[in-house]
Amino acid sequence: MQPEPEAALPGRTGSSRPGCAERIGLARLTRAYEAGHDLRPLWRRLIERLLDGSIEAGEGLDLSLIAQLLGDKEAGLAIQHAILSSHQLFRSPCAAKPPRLRVLALAAATDMGSNTPIEFLLEESGIELTTLYVMPDIEWPDRLPDHDVAMVIASDSDDCRSALDKIAEAMTHWPRPLLNSPQRIGRLDRDKLYGLLDGIEGLQIPPTACVAREQLEKLARSTLAPSDIAPDLAFPLIVRPRGSHAGRGLAKCENTADIARYLDEHPHAAFFISRFVDYRSADGLFRKYRLAFIDGKPFACHLAIADRWDIWYLNAQMAASSDKRREEAIFMQMFDQDFAKRHRAALTGLAGRIGLDYFTVDCAEMSDGSLLMFEADNTAIVHDMDSPEIFPYKVPQMRKVFDAFAAMLFRRSGRAHEAAA
Repeated sequence: MQPEPEAALPGRTGSSRPGCAERIGLARLTRAYEAGHDLRPLWRRLIERLLDGSIEAGEGLDLSLIAQLLGDKEAGLAIQHAILSSHQLFRSPCAAKPPRLRVLALAAATDMGSNTPIEFLLEESGIELTTLYVMPDIEWPDRLPDHDVAMVIASDSDDCRSALDKIAEAMTHWPRPLLNSPQRIGRLDRDKLYGLLDGIEGLQIPPTACVAREQLEKLARSTLAPSDIAPDLAFPLIVRPRGSHAGRGLAKCENTADIARYLDEHPHAAFFISRFVDYRSADGLFRKYRLAFIDGKPFACHLAIADRWDIWYLNAQMAASSDKRREEAIFMQMFDQDFAKRHRAALTGLAGRIGLDYFTVDCAEMSDGSLLMFEADNTAIVHDMDSPEIFPYKVPQMRKVFDAFAAMLFRRSGRAHEAAA
């Protein structure tokens, strides 16, 4: 089944574009890196091909990812820019030939953390993934690659906004079902999420403001009070650079001196700021839950437990504690009967307000029984890279998540009867 010619999409030039370039892709490269494989020999080989002009487009995009995995984001983005200026279509490895279904992902030219890591969700599904990087200054392809369903994977970040706008202009004429509306993705950034979710029964979400560096400098000098920025803002404050991921630059500031020290260490132009909420459990530990919402239904992805408030899964050292892992296993195994049932009103409310086909949330449980929201987005990583020997309970749970995602794609494509085949 071929999609319609591109005449319905805006900005058609009439010139043909290259076909899909094959790539190793994000999932395989990240899996190799997390398993301890040395990617530097591959990086050196691909750099040589880049320098002598013999590199293929897919290899170039893989090189960009490797550079970012190795910690050189600036070089990775420069390589990505050079590749995407001449080629925008890429095909990821598929576990089945012919594929059971074809998905077209609409991505933005950004860092590896700012597009949905959809490869992890589809890696063993037998569903073929083609990614089209939507470039503001490059026209749409003359003809879309064959696909049964499309999905927007760009995020609500500054460097994705022009891609989201371009997709929004084209989506009313899209020849296939298109998931994750760009307009709805555009409501997820931290300073917008409070307005979207405020007032949901059983849900707490502290207001977050985006402030310029100059405002924080005034705060540090006490010429501006927290309440001048937002009515209920007070020390201690949570500060992070705008656009940061995975806790980078995240800090708790107890007073103006902390703000001054923070600014000395972070030369960014804009920041997100909110009041600190102490979400400690009765045992003194902090617990952060990651959930994935697929077609409105929540699924458990992980539980991180630590004695520090600024948790993400890696610094919680879950692999080192059998007690923590036992609690996470129970959380996953009893999720539908326990956590999801206990927070049904809050989870149903936020799924309806956000309205995306697929997204994730990070949250915590408060002592009063409410759910504390940290963030919601469409780009948090959901994966099965943890050791099955250490985390055996994750294997069936992540399979449940991946199967639900694949089933949604089949339903939305109108081929639900083929999902179980």
